[in-house]
Amino acid sequence: MDGTHFRMSLYLPAQGAAETEATIIEWYVSEGDRFRKGQVLAQVDSAKSVFDFESPCDGMVIRLFHLEGETVSLSEPILEIETSDPAMRDWIPPAVGSEKASVRHKATPAADSSSDQAEGMVISGIGGYLPPRVVTNAELVKGFPEISEQYVYQVTGIRERRWADDDEKPSNMAFKASLEAIRNSGIATKDIDAIILSTTTPDVAMPSTACILQDRLSLRSVPAFDINAACSGWLYAVSMAQGMILSGMARHVLTVGVDMQSQLLDDSDRDAYFIFGDGAGAAIVSAGNGGHRIRQVLLGSDPRGLHMARREAPGYMVTNGRGNVDPWIRLDGPALFRLATDSFTNVIRQAIANTGWTADETRWIIPHQANGRILKAAAKRSGVAFDRFYLNVDHVGNTSSASIPLALVEIQGSLERGDKLVLCSVGAGMTTAAISVEW
Repeated sequence: MDGTHFRMSLYLPAQGAAETEATIIEWYVSEGDRFRKGQVLAQVDSAKSVFDFESPCDGMVIRLFHLEGETVSLSEPILEIETSDPAMRDWIPPAVGSEKASVRHKATPAADSSSDQAEGMVISGIGGYLPPRVVTNAELVKGFPEISEQYVYQVTGIRERRWADDDEKPSNMAFKASLEAIRNSGIATKDIDAIILSTTTPDVAMPSTACILQDRLSLRSVPAFDINAACSGWLYAVSMAQGMILSGMARHVLTVGVDMQSQLLDDSDRDAYFIFGDGAGAAIVSAGNGGHRIRQVLLGSDPRGLHMARREAPGYMVTNGRGNVDPWIRLDGPALFRLATDSFTNVIRQAIANTGWTADETRWIIPHQANGRILKAAAKRSGVAFDRFYLNVDHVGNTSSASIPLALVEIQGSLERGDKLVLCSVGAGMTTAAISVEW
């Protein structure tokens, strides 16, 4: 390629008006490959069809942002290229509008080649709520004379957790966390344009817990809805908030992760009984630069984990329903440990690489607080020292989709401006998610 070279990101086109994501089936190019205009770069599966993603210009692949099998938001770039085609300076990405490209005179690798697709997207305030009741290992092992409270800690990394009182509901916890996030954001409640709430334990099957929260906040005429990505749900909610802001639908989105699992534990099942706590975390995701900058978002799911963490009945409590339905949370411990460790390792590595950081530059990994042993194993494989993994699982347990915002609430006082953070999770499904944030 001759002439002036510049770098830019390419995005997948929507195959239908309502489409927001697609799955990369197969890449036909690798990093460093040169390609011609019209060449097929990847095969992609959308809700409408399987199609070939063709290059709009001649160029060279600098970086692939997503792996085969990953589902990608249409607002996220899928690869970075270098080209000298002047027409591409005015190219409009199909889902998110035009992107400024940096001018380069030689095709040389950049020290930081992240696409910065989330520039101007920030977390402007966070909040959390934990129920006052503290439940220790000593209390729970009373039904298991063969094991000790220290054994539970060695296996799970948990010494105590919080369980909700009988009169608490998920919406109550979400409301308290949301008020704190709104207060810390500096915006007025009336300025919230949407509510996205992640939970596997809604108050009721319908209406959504987000709508119940909307009523508690006295908000009118804004979209409010629940999502379920299990433990990865809050990161999914942040990603969806990003999409709403990029599309012009909102400027401030309240994202909430709340789970109340204490009433869903079989007290004879030692695989799950000691793991879970209750809690809620919330954050305001805003357009602008007055907060903590969201750099990259990475979402995925691996169906190999479909049956490793499951519950057949909906809701946050066990009721006298009909049919042969197991109402309790069930975990396939050994298989879940292996796949969760691998998934954490992969998503951490990819998030750091996609953002253009190095492991040494990354100040904190703030993971979903799944299990101390899983996180220790993931740290060993990811290349990031374990002392840079922030853990609070020892005193809150696994609070599912609430765990990352709750951890942020705890650690925020020690963070400094510019600290590089990777927020990451695996959850039932097995869902995966990571968001890189520059504090």
